[in-house]
Amino acid sequence: MSQFTFSSESVSEGHPDKVCDYISDSVLDACFAQDPTSRVACETLVKSNHVVLAGEITTNAVLDYDTIVRQAVKEIGYTDTSEPFCDTTLKLVSLITTQSNEISQGVTAATSQSGDQGAGDQGIMFGYATDESDEMMPLPILLAHKLTYGLAQDRKAGKVDFLRPDSKSQVSVAYEDYQPKAVSAVVVSTQHTPAADQRLIAEYVREDLGPRVLGQWWSTTAPLYVNPTGSFTHGGPSADAGVTGRKIIVDTYGGWGRHGGGAFSGKDPSKVDRSSAYFCRYVARQVVSAGLARRAELQVAYAIGLAQPVSIKVDTFGTGDDCAAADFVRTNFDFRPRAIIEALDMLRPIYRQTTNYGHFGRPGLPWETTTMAVAAK
Repeated sequence: MSQFTFSSESVSEGHPDKVCDYISDSVLDACFAQDPTSRVACETLVKSNHVVLAGEITTNAVLDYDTIVRQAVKEIGYTDTSEPFCDTTLKLVSLITTQSNEISQGVTAATSQSGDQGAGDQGIMFGYATDESDEMMPLPILLAHKLTYGLAQDRKAGKVDFLRPDSKSQVSVAYEDYQPKAVSAVVVSTQHTPAADQRLIAEYVREDLGPRVLGQWWSTTAPLYVNPTGSFTHGGPSADAGVTGRKIIVDTYGGWGRHGGGAFSGKDPSKVDRSSAYFCRYVARQVVSAGLARRAELQVAYAIGLAQPVSIKVDTFGTGDDCAAADFVRTNFDFRPRAIIEALDMLRPIYRQTTNYGHFGRPGLPWETTTMAVAAK
């Protein structure tokens, strides 16, 4: 039997990079709330008491960037005025311009060479699905997200008083013949108040958080490492710099499925980095749910300004017939940007809810369904 251990990590919404992702997606949603034709590519940098917005936005929406940014930071939980990074005291620098005319002419159907909405950039996108969990996600990243999400929920609910917004988790899972058998190690690092007792934090994770959020996968015998440096009081943007798009493996499959390199947050769906990656995930789910494979991965490649992808590949990793799966995909799904946007109804302010704890494997998102009708040609 093939035996191995695979590990994945998650970070909370208070991690500096995730703060940036959430701000960028908050700007995107603010645009779509007023103007569904908005073109948005918003990047964010945070450090100490500064937030820097940069990128290209073309929209009819009237935006108050200062209010959007401060509200996002407040929702995450950085409201302590004694810290450098705080919603009421931060300083905002905006370096936003409009979208390049040369990109716009390739994306807009009326001006593109193909006569259809073209891809907003060249690039490769991947989508993955597996039957090893009900969510069709690899188990290590799924469990890691449960831990960081649980930390955030307990903090916001006031369940324990020592938690602060910045945290990370890591889960290792032992596999046999590509089926998960047991959790073999767990790491949890959470920012906390200076007065917090490390023994109490470890007890909270060991006796409450872990068993509650991991359920049947919690192990009382596997090694558990809680704040392994000994303390974690100085965190978030007050301590470290953050930038949009630096947690692309956390956002997707935890390193299991491959990644084309393009980030998601702050980008409207004309950017195939985001929309096509979501659609590839959606289609991979259909392949698995249709019984064509136990694991499936799609790769799609685009040229900027062109509607049809230049290549589509389906890999079932020996768990199905690749040719049959490819025929199923080719027959039933349209990968042109306009078709993807219409199929998943993507010109809406739905992106803030995707930012944290994974863009995949969570209910309520239009690409997280096995209903094929909305995407069939």
